[in-house]
Amino acid sequence: MSEGSLYHARLPYAPWRDTATDRLPGMVPVALDTWLRVDETYGAQLARRRSLLASERARVIAALPDASPAMSELYETVVATLAARLDFSVGSQWVTCPDGARVARDPADPLGTLGCLCQEDFCIMEREEGGAPDGGEHALTAAVLCFPANWTLAEKIGQPLTRIHRPVPAYLRDGAQGLAPRVQRLFDALAPGRVLMRMNANWTDAADPFSPRLEADGHELADGRFMRVERQTLRRLPQTGAVVFGIHTCLVPREGLSAEDRAGHARYAALQSDRAEARARKTG
Repeated sequence: MSEGSLYHARLPYAPWRDTATDRLPGMVPVALDTWLRVDETYGAQLARRRSLLASERARVIAALPDASPAMSELYETVVATLAARLDFSVGSQWVTCPDGARVARDPADPLGTLGCLCQEDFCIMEREEGGAPDGGEHALTAAVLCFPANWTLAEKIGQPLTRIHRPVPAYLRDGAQGLAPRVQRLFDALAPGRVLMRMNANWTDAADPFSPRLEADGHELADGRFMRVERQTLRRLPQTGAVVFGIHTCLVPREGLSAEDRAGHARYAALQSDRAEARARKTG
């Protein structure tokens, strides 16, 4: 697999293609062997990721001191998953990737190693210290985040879910009946060996999937040169109980979108807006 382009020629997935994923939070179960994706942009995306890990490591990796057990478990889980695939060759010291790159297996640098192997970003979410099994929130304790979409890892590390989503009004609206407690219940109920998936889609002018943005900078315009779609997954690690939030990113230039997907996104965006207005009226 050659380095190729960072951009997908067409959308490999989109939330509006399934009525189960065009709503918030839009979580659906998927097969365990579809947890990690490799597509035609693997070579280019991994080249960009490895460059960022070499030159911008402090911006794309962060971890709290107590996150080491979860990081190690995630590392072992991903390596075992890749060993079962035909497009990776996993040896005792090295992993040969679909683009031909050989990546050293380094359990002492679990997130750095995973960032050089997978298209996915990985965010590790663990219950806040002292939180009861049926109370409290999950917080971001570690992450390798090479492709942030308008957020910055340094602002989010160590923060609970509601604080992470403070710039997203729909997440916090409606109190106990709203999206935030529903997402927390999903985290609590997720069983090991099960994978949940959702998607989001937005226009962006950022040609680079590495597009961090501070909360104080506000949001992007609603239009742009690229459609950015993220396939987001949740998986619980059985030993530590941490929940892994995986993010597979695709960027499609505006001219590459089919007429069906343009219309689908317009319906999807309008539906999200209508639902947000309805919630606002209900709680106003």
